[in-house]
Amino acid sequence: MPAPFDDIQIGQVVHLGSAPVEPAALAAFIEAFTPGWGVEHGAPDAMVYAIWSRLDAAAGAAWPQTKRLGVDAVRWMRNPPAGETLRGRMTVMAKDPVGDGKGIVIAQHDLLDEAGRLVFSCLTRSVFSR
Repeated sequence: MPAPFDDIQIGQVVHLGSAPVEPAALAAFIEAFTPGWGVEHGAPDAMVYAIWSRLDAAAGAAWPQTKRLGVDAVRWMRNPPAGETLRGRMTVMAKDPVGDGKGIVIAQHDLLDEAGRLVFSCLTRSVFSR
């Protein structure tokens, strides 16, 4: 969706790519940030958020998005196991022009597992140039 604000459509779905829960990365994340969490419990919530954040940043690098105003309504549904591939998507929920040169886009972000089950979701508000 590298598009100016005026070309973005409400209901538009953008694929953010995919990323596996790498076993070595999971073990390193647990050791560094969530000691006491068992690898058998899958990726901790913070790692799931980090995976989404990486996919979102990579997908949005070429977009005319100038600022992320907020990440709200963060929800974790499950902790995916090592080896699971997660795919991200973004659905445009609303948009609001703000002056002549920019507008705010509100979007629902989801991470889905290989079976299409929801793993993580959040809402974002971002400024896009017109």
